[in-house]
Amino acid sequence: MENLEYYMNIALDLAKERKGYTHPNPTVGAVIVKDGKIIGKGFHYKAGMPHAEREAIKDAKSKGFDLRGSTIFVSLEPCCHYGKTPPCTEAILEEGISKVVVATLDPNPLVAGKGVEILKQKGVEVVLGVLEKQAQKINEDFFIYITQKRPFVHIKVAQTIDGKIATKTGSSKWITSQESRKYAHILRNQATAVLVGSNTAQLDNPSLTVRYIQTERQPIRVLLDSKLKVPLNYNIYSKEADTIVITSKEADPYKKEILSKQSNVKLYTLDTYNGKFKIKDILEILYQNQIVHLLVEGGKEVITSFIKEDFWDKISLFTAPKIVGEDGISSFGSLGVNDINESIKLKVEDFKRFGDDFYFECYKQV
Repeated sequence: MENLEYYMNIALDLAKERKGYTHPNPTVGAVIVKDGKIIGKGFHYKAGMPHAEREAIKDAKSKGFDLRGSTIFVSLEPCCHYGKTPPCTEAILEEGISKVVVATLDPNPLVAGKGVEILKQKGVEVVLGVLEKQAQKINEDFFIYITQKRPFVHIKVAQTIDGKIATKTGSSKWITSQESRKYAHILRNQATAVLVGSNTAQLDNPSLTVRYIQTERQPIRVLLDSKLKVPLNYNIYSKEADTIVITSKEADPYKKEILSKQSNVKLYTLDTYNGKFKIKDILEILYQNQIVHLLVEGGKEVITSFIKEDFWDKISLFTAPKIVGEDGISSFGSLGVNDINESIKLKVEDFKRFGDDFYFECYKQV
């Protein structure tokens, strides 16, 4: 057969098409090849619907192909357990597919190598690790969600070239270009939820919805508001999307009662410590709500808390060629760094240009 990577790339591209729409499940693509020809393609459309392997099998059979002796390329290990859908290993064996090429194992303890072992025991040839890093990147959020039992935390910052997210008066519309903002909405679309603090919600009155691109659903909005200061008629409470509000015992009981009756709002009360929530407590609530990918959009204090408490996985940094000066609001607050060798070191894995803006995709430097 031709290059395994060629067909696996097609499977990965299929997976990317559904990025953000399959949570709490991973996004997966599959391609079936026979006699050097692609006879079926499929992706997992959303949670509760057939998995990519079954969709590819269905596609091939609808065209009249006999799958016996074919090879299936799948971006994530086939499942072997009954959930909302039956196991994909079962479908592969039933159709007589003789070879399975897998990009990466599924970290879910219900699978985690068991799917591959079942296929091998039944005489199916299995090739593992084709474009493994690329496949893991596509499902980086799902991998964190499963292995660490918390959402993947993705911080987004839009700043001037001197590291300011607003002027001293709070003016920030718009620091970055329309091209940057469109890409930021792509990031929003790939997230399960978008989080802001009460200061950002009051100052900017954001909707936190996907607008610059087409979408099939809106991410859940998460508001951290210990005293429920954000007016109840603000955009974050609109019916356009659901909202999770995390507040404290100090909040106005009347506002709590009103919010508890809103159909699109879930209200949670957490303890505060020196007036702040513990990030770990926030993430536990979001994990219970099946938030796989959390996009943290601000403001400074909220972002700083996530970094300080070391609950972050990725930073998307948009930088515009503008200067505000030292009295502007900095992107990050105090992190207690006294020696430059103590600074948080980032690994830039991607760089883009959006108009005059620069975009950096950063991870922790291990």
